[in-house]
Amino acid sequence: MSRKHPVVAITGSSGAGTSTVKNAMEHIFRREGIKASVVEGDSFHRYDRAAMKEAVTKALAEGKNLSHFGHEGNVFDKLEELFRTYGETGAGKTRKYLHSAEEAEPYSPLQPGQFTPWEDIEAGSDILFYEGLHGGVVTDDVDVAQWVDLLVGVVPSVNLEWIQKIHRDNKERGYSAEAVVETILRRMPDYVTCIAPQFSRTDINFQRVPIVDTSNPFIARDIPTPDESFCVIRFRYPKKHDIGFYMQMLQGAWMSRPNTMVLPANKMGMAMEVILTPIIHDMMEKKRTAA
Repeated sequence: MSRKHPVVAITGSSGAGTSTVKNAMEHIFRREGIKASVVEGDSFHRYDRAAMKEAVTKALAEGKNLSHFGHEGNVFDKLEELFRTYGETGAGKTRKYLHSAEEAEPYSPLQPGQFTPWEDIEAGSDILFYEGLHGGVVTDDVDVAQWVDLLVGVVPSVNLEWIQKIHRDNKERGYSAEAVVETILRRMPDYVTCIAPQFSRTDINFQRVPIVDTSNPFIARDIPTPDESFCVIRFRYPKKHDIGFYMQMLQGAWMSRPNTMVLPANKMGMAMEVILTPIIHDMMEKKRTAA
């Protein structure tokens, strides 16, 4: 961890709401006048799109498991190196994963599904901001979490996560329901060993929990909306937070446990800004005094 060069990581599975917290953090950075180096977790996948398909096919033929959730599908050592190096020096190397033709256009002749070359992050940033699947991952070989100054988890209940994936992959990517279920099953061992344990290491968790019936996610006709959900917020160290202030600012919030706040999910973005702004502000004050 570092006072001079803090690292903030948002970790959560796809469709969890990490984009909501990313937007909240961008608002905070703008208001506080913070220059952030933004790093996307997809940049640390081991394979590009074409190579991943080949690697998955080969793994399945050998009776092995391979997914973007696990160690074999990522370069966790590179991610740990970036967090450690940034915390020590304010520098490090990253790259971009080009998701679409629009993202790939400035990097021609690279194509969607490929990576840009590794390069130094822009010098002079105030903070490193990571958003992806593995901001708090720990394995036998790497410990990414130890280098993070603020680790925030954003995760839906499991059935909601599956509903979101089924609908997204079916409608946006044209995958059959059977193919999506196959992917869910293939990812499950890595979800259990690499993804879920991170949420015991986070400083704060934001979890969206539907209040409609999601008991069979594989036949759900639609995705529960924020108006049909609660946001459950768990504080690892509640004494470090002004929870009374949070309750005043967030209408409809209530405490289910001494370390757990509940509020309507349509207020999750506001809750993130209310809770995270003083933490980021304090980081910047400590950075100034450490300079």
